[in-house]
Amino acid sequence: MDVTGLPGFYAIAAADPDRLAVIDTDGTETSYGDLLARVNQVSHGLRARGLGTGDVVAGVLPNGIDAVVMLMATGQIGLYYVPINWHLTAAEVAYILTDCDAKVVVTGPGYAVPGAEIGTAGLAEGQPADAPGERTSGAVMWYTSGTTGFPKGVQRPLPGSAPEEIVPLYSWFLGEVVDLKPGDEIHLVTSPMYHSSPCAHVQFALHFGHTVVITPKFEPVNILELIERHRVSNAMMVPTMFHRMLQLPEEVKARFDLSSLRQVIHTAAACPVAVKQQIMDWWGPVLYEYYGSTESTIAFSVKPHDWLARPGTVGRPAPTFEAKIVNEEGKELPPGEPGMIYVKSSLGKFEYRKDPAKTAASMLGEWYTPGDIGYLDDDGYLFLCDRRTDLIVSGGVNIYPAEIEAALLEHPAVADVAVIGVPDEEWGHNVVALVQPAEGVEPGPALTAELLEHCAPRIAKFKHPKVVEYRQTLPRTPTGKLSRSKVRADYLSEA
Repeated sequence: MDVTGLPGFYAIAAADPDRLAVIDTDGTETSYGDLLARVNQVSHGLRARGLGTGDVVAGVLPNGIDAVVMLMATGQIGLYYVPINWHLTAAEVAYILTDCDAKVVVTGPGYAVPGAEIGTAGLAEGQPADAPGERTSGAVMWYTSGTTGFPKGVQRPLPGSAPEEIVPLYSWFLGEVVDLKPGDEIHLVTSPMYHSSPCAHVQFALHFGHTVVITPKFEPVNILELIERHRVSNAMMVPTMFHRMLQLPEEVKARFDLSSLRQVIHTAAACPVAVKQQIMDWWGPVLYEYYGSTESTIAFSVKPHDWLARPGTVGRPAPTFEAKIVNEEGKELPPGEPGMIYVKSSLGKFEYRKDPAKTAASMLGEWYTPGDIGYLDDDGYLFLCDRRTDLIVSGGVNIYPAEIEAALLEHPAVADVAVIGVPDEEWGHNVVALVQPAEGVEPGPALTAELLEHCAPRIAKFKHPKVVEYRQTLPRTPTGKLSRSKVRADYLSEA
């Protein structure tokens, strides 16, 4: 059935119930009609728990059908949905649940949270499969950390209208940015759906009528097998994945037919020019890139041929966005001069939940900064000079040094510590901790093992330092602030 004129998932599922919606991690197939029935049951179940417009539901869920159901159920009854990284420690998860005021939490059997629903079956049980009344759009509220390391929810006002009224605008936007259109397409999920971009792309694949193929985790050969088997036409990836696939032996890479690919969208970290060029030499001109943040969404974008003409750019301002580069005094800079990137858009404002001061600090009037340094060329294409000063981006995941430093400083053997990101060919950056031991403490492998063990209950494994080195002193500014820029420069010069 041609779904081009239908305004999103709920309408498509009602009109074409036999259409294939999801191929789960174990190969189980779910039709649009069956998915809509479960989504409706869960919507009724959430309302039966007493939830109303503006309330919050959280999901600590692995990739799979339950994560999809929660996304689409909350999306039609005016709820905020908070996907939570299940790699986080119990304390980290508890902090987010408390901060977001989640009234219902859904988790998987292996990721139990006290008081949580295990899967969506309990919410759906005994509920009708027809559409709930008074449907109104919900929103996803992703948690992101600032330089303080404490996560904050990025909250947008609810639209106040049914999904069918707002989906066409966002569908138009994605069509303009990455050439995605409604129809018989296959979308491959390669990353955890608790990240903003993979989650958003799953949601809009369904609004476009595409079939969503879900992987539990990224494995290079498995991804290539899935692309060939399902004739995948679009996917979202991060540069680390490209690097790992390029490392496969030539005979392995040549084994797979990838000719079905039309859009492979990448974001989350700077992609080395050589890596991106090699992927396009292999797959053809199919790489679409966008740059932004959880707060700004997609602020800049570049299509394959425009990038090939300007290697290294992350694109021009996306539709509805304006951009400018300013210096430390807030003065706008001309093309070619690096400065802080600021953007604004008519697509909607955001605020950090429960933190108006943090919201205000990120704004310059109507303009928002992701905190990154870059410059615009004469044609308005953005080139990044550096990610925000302290942020570490490893494997496409944001890691905040202050959070790791705080955990290490709880150990009595640590007098001072600086955590920095050091360039790594595969991961983008590795986490390196430079530790000043307390007086009388002997540095060495035994202390390193003790510090990493100390981190285990405090911060997620992916935040743990890959390297721990020891220093007699660490540089600080006259006001006592750690000078990470000096630490980083000294470390790299020594290396």
